[in-house]
Amino acid sequence: MSNWADHAIWWHVYPLGFTGGLHSGPGHRFGHLIDWLDYAVEMGVNGLQLGPVFASETHGYDTIDYLRIDPRLGDDADFDELINAARSRGVRVMLDGVFNHVGRGFPAPEHWLRHNDSGHVEVFEGHHQLVALDHDEPEVQEHVARVMNHWLDRGVSAWRLDAAYAVPPRFWRAVLDRVRPRHPEAWFTGELIHGDYTAYLRDSGLDSITQYELWKAIWSSLNDRNLFELAWALKRHGEVLEAGLPLTFVGNHDVTRIASRLDDERHIGHALAVLFTTGGSPSIYYGDEQAYRGVKQDRAGGDDDVRPLLPAKPEDLSAYGWPTYRLHQRLIGIRRRHPWLTHARTEASSLTNTAAALISTAPGNRLITLLNVGDTETTFDIDVAGPVLLEGDGRVPGTVPAHGWQILG
Repeated sequence: MSNWADHAIWWHVYPLGFTGGLHSGPGHRFGHLIDWLDYAVEMGVNGLQLGPVFASETHGYDTIDYLRIDPRLGDDADFDELINAARSRGVRVMLDGVFNHVGRGFPAPEHWLRHNDSGHVEVFEGHHQLVALDHDEPEVQEHVARVMNHWLDRGVSAWRLDAAYAVPPRFWRAVLDRVRPRHPEAWFTGELIHGDYTAYLRDSGLDSITQYELWKAIWSSLNDRNLFELAWALKRHGEVLEAGLPLTFVGNHDVTRIASRLDDERHIGHALAVLFTTGGSPSIYYGDEQAYRGVKQDRAGGDDDVRPLLPAKPEDLSAYGWPTYRLHQRLIGIRRRHPWLTHARTEASSLTNTAAALISTAPGNRLITLLNVGDTETTFDIDVAGPVLLEGDGRVPGTVPAHGWQILG
């Protein structure tokens, strides 16, 4: 695999929501997304991570045809225009492959579907409309490989593999054995929420997994004022980095937005500082860069609040969110100036419940992120060796005001 993924920072978009197609009829809506590409590039990203774009019955995760663009988004010509527009800006595109299950309308032969001991077709996590595929069936493996190759041929660079945690890792290895010879530079990340990330990477042959453990530790440790949780998660994160390049994030299409998840909005900067100064391939969920709020609910339609329509163009956004956008720009700028951070290991020093010095290192390089979620100013007793304050609160390097943070280089 090429090292392009080492330099990728993703803007994660749920197209059916972003373009207003989710509850609408057919239309050519990819142009709406094209109109936002410059906004994404100006933020500093060079990857466009798309949610489902294939023909589906409702929300995109109930696919009925993997080789046809969802008519609510457009057609092949519209998709090609999006790919070309992204490529002209130096932006690579990642597609969402929902290969664990299909919609009821998918024309699958019976032997492609997984059956339980009673002979009934299995469904995904109790969702009647989501029928599970049989991943031990060679024809299913061939079909998934054919789909991946088709869209890689069309210009995409990467795949996010939905619900990978529900798929035996041997399935991905079998599929990738059919895809990598044709597309050796392609990058594959699997959605893992729980389990042994390192073992799954080893057994599946994937390049990456979604780092939910770190995501949870970031917001939970800030809310609970328990930075020991974050320190422990970063230690485990280092082990994952030994096995692959995890996709890191503080928000996505399946979770409550970070601005709503945090009890104290002053801690958004803390969360972002951790995201951009630790190892991994960072992904920013659309709207989070504007401090959008939204709560994921466990009910029918409970995802809509975190999958909204964006206005026609960036100039139509509220003034409220632009400071958060500019913070993303500055932090991504730090990431770009220190590309070694992609594979950095981060350890916590000067650790208390409410304060931590996160020291990210790679051979010959070091960056320090200071977090203070306490109610009083904290001066960190660490050897900062003549630090430069790159970003954050306060004017004196190493002295962080209450609920403040600093990045020192």
